[in-house]
Amino acid sequence: MIKVSLLIPTLDQSGAEKQLALLATSLPRDEFEVQVIALTRGGPYEKLLKEHDIPVTILNKRFKFDPLAYRALKKTLQKQQPDILHTWLFAANSYGRMAVKRLAASQKIPKVIVSERCVDSWKSKWQHNVDRRLLPQTSLLVGNSQGVVDFYREKGVPDSILRVVCNGIPTPDTTVCETTRNQLFQEQNIPENARLIAFVGRLARQKRIEDLLWAIQLVRQMDENIILLLVGDGPEREKLEQLAHQYTITPNVRFLGHRPDVNKLFPLFELFLLASDFEGQSNSIMEAMSYGIPVVASDIQPNRELVIHGETGFLTSVSDCTGYAQYAERILADPELAKQLGTTAQKRMQEEFSVDKMVKGYAALYHEVLK
Repeated sequence: MIKVSLLIPTLDQSGAEKQLALLATSLPRDEFEVQVIALTRGGPYEKLLKEHDIPVTILNKRFKFDPLAYRALKKTLQKQQPDILHTWLFAANSYGRMAVKRLAASQKIPKVIVSERCVDSWKSKWQHNVDRRLLPQTSLLVGNSQGVVDFYREKGVPDSILRVVCNGIPTPDTTVCETTRNQLFQEQNIPENARLIAFVGRLARQKRIEDLLWAIQLVRQMDENIILLLVGDGPEREKLEQLAHQYTITPNVRFLGHRPDVNKLFPLFELFLLASDFEGQSNSIMEAMSYGIPVVASDIQPNRELVIHGETGFLTSVSDCTGYAQYAERILADPELAKQLGTTAQKRMQEEFSVDKMVKGYAALYHEVLK
């Protein structure tokens, strides 16, 4: 039995946390004993993990560097004695490797697999320095896309420890829930003949949602019935609400905030947009494609690994508002094209990005580091 401890900052309802939860609940129980550690707090996925009888430890980290949480992590690892410590995201990647570095030689020293989930152009010089200093404690560094791996190769991570395991996406229920539809249209005052375009994700600068707002201003000239649903929240929300007013598209935009029923909303969308200037591997694109929704996304490497231009959706240059608008208009005006793109996208997710394939990928890495 291989003992695996999964370490992540929180169990919030976000992309990395979802992939960790899918992995933890899907690894074969006759082969792996899994425990989860959250540095800062629990969250929605804590309940899911406990429902699958997976132990969860919360360390309640309070500061950027919290000595109490650091000591608690070391004690937790001494107690759990994992064969593998699998860390996710910068804080956990740092704390986990530092804790392993300080374990006494007489204690069980786990192999450390680091998961990098994004092309982290936001990282400052000191953060990259931390990553470099902790490379000796890194058995493998795993990116969720080739773009992420290429980014860290350029930062000095040797090829010998770099691997790719793509995100996995469950096969969803694509049935339209009329109750959800009626409630959404009523609470958001959406006209019955509206055509729904969606973005799902954090309202943050990297997502370039202002480009989508400008694109909607253009698309509205072709079809005044379109509504852009922004599902999620974040630091840019107030600015974006002001921009929607400035662009005179407030009637065509709805800010939904976080929605626990987002899986029931996807079947209502005719089109999905993502304008990010950097990503790792977008869970929201994958979810849209799994529901058979055509995607128009920014032409960056991680998105190119998901969206095949002209086959499962369209790609356009970062900041090309006109490009988003033109492709959106083309899809909305041609139901047969929309159906063809969506069907091909759904098939691609089922064949190339299944949860089973993701789980087998990590399981193979666990065996590899213990050879």
